[in-house]
Amino acid sequence: DEPTPHVDWGSGHVRLLAEPVEWRAVGRPRRAGVSSFGISGTNAHLILEQPPPTTHQPAAGKPAADGGWPVVWPVSAKSEVALRAQAVRLRAFLDGLGDDALMAAGQALATTRAAFEHRAVVIGANRAEIAAGLEALVADLDGSVPRQAPRGAPQGVPRDVVRGVVRGGKLACLFPGQGAQRLGMGRELYNTFPVFAAAFDEVATHFDPALRGIMWGRDPDLLNR
Repeated sequence: DEPTPHVDWGSGHVRLLAEPVEWRAVGRPRRAGVSSFGISGTNAHLILEQPPPTTHQPAAGKPAADGGWPVVWPVSAKSEVALRAQAVRLRAFLDGLGDDALMAAGQALATTRAAFEHRAVVIGANRAEIAAGLEALVADLDGSVPRQAPRGAPQGVPRDVVRGVVRGGKLACLFPGQGAQRLGMGRELYNTFPVFAAAFDEVATHFDPALRGIMWGRDPDLLNR
């Protein structure tokens, strides 16, 4: 909404797109060029082309085996008792829900509700499978379904019903994009610029002492790991 003053917008045919416009058909597949520069140097340049026309539109109520999309309904609560109550409410809610709204309901459950520690996910291709999954979840929480080891689903509970509790884990630091791309990266900067070297040394104190040797060593597989 505020064109840069460094561009002469009065000449040529380029203008800033400040509002949605219709992408009119011109008798051939429509194409658009996208140039995206990430703040850290991760760039994405691509050409989008209009897909060929199709008459097949997968529906949430259509069996997945026939090309439809599976529906995912996540459920969460602060305790097992509350999780069961939420599953019961969803089962009742399902009775008054249209087939075309199954996927929208799943999206709402995933994006508009808080995620608490006790969680379950019901996956189904249609209304019947979602209903069966919710009923199986309630039975499992009632204790009427004997549970097995975590490797497999509980006996009697469909494979598309998953339940668990959030647990704490270890801290992981990820350096994507222009990070650990090659052995020796940053070593020349370290040897040339004292400011870079000081910053590197400060960061390195917070990691395993072996990190420097891995970055500037001779084993690319170790670096990648």
